[in-house]
Amino acid sequence: MYLEVKDIRKSYGENGSYTEVLRGITTGVEKGHMCVIQGPSGSGKSTFLNCIGGLDPLDSGSIRVNGTEIAGLSQEALSDYRRENLGFVFQFYNLVPDLTVKENIQVCEYLTKEALDMEELLETLGLRQHRDKFPSQLSGGQQQRCAIARALIKNPKLLLCDEPTGALDSGTSKDILILLEEINKKYGTTMLIVTHNNSIKDMVHKVIVMKDGQVSREYRNESRVPAAELEDL
Repeated sequence: MYLEVKDIRKSYGENGSYTEVLRGITTGVEKGHMCVIQGPSGSGKSTFLNCIGGLDPLDSGSIRVNGTEIAGLSQEALSDYRRENLGFVFQFYNLVPDLTVKENIQVCEYLTKEALDMEELLETLGLRQHRDKFPSQLSGGQQQRCAIARALIKNPKLLLCDEPTGALDSGTSKDILILLEEINKKYGTTMLIVTHNNSIKDMVHKVIVMKDGQVSREYRNESRVPAAELEDL
């Protein structure tokens, strides 16, 4: 199992404002698989993703990524873990406005010694003709493609996506999901995708459903649907 999560707990606040967000989650994801995390608002999905990404410290429990325990690591060790293993894609693109598409991607290219080929990545993501444009000159879908390229350039083993289609229309959402599917096949990237969109679960290998900070259900998808055939996005 590439990602192993055992009985993780996470809370915020203290005394009267104390809130337990994650309440003993145990699950796992195999290497090279795409996994969707679903659940209502407030169920702990984004916190769960942030804990795996080393952005939020655990109260207790264990998270092992490719055999390495990340719970309890120092800030310096967590920075190394994120740099060497992870790519992040969020609903809001967080592009640097005064850098071009290529320059935005290069920000992360410089963080690794094992970067993917820039020209190949631009071609794969349909950004070659937009490489010298600034974010303000791009559509929402093109900005999200740039954000994905920035996450992928350092060849991450694990891609964490928090509502990657949340700000996009249905047609552009499908384009982004087709792209993620192609990346998974081409590079073997393990992916965790937090989403409210119920259709996305049909294209992935595994589905984790959360409720009230716990896993209420999880299952392998035995009859995956290609992203291009998804409906009701």
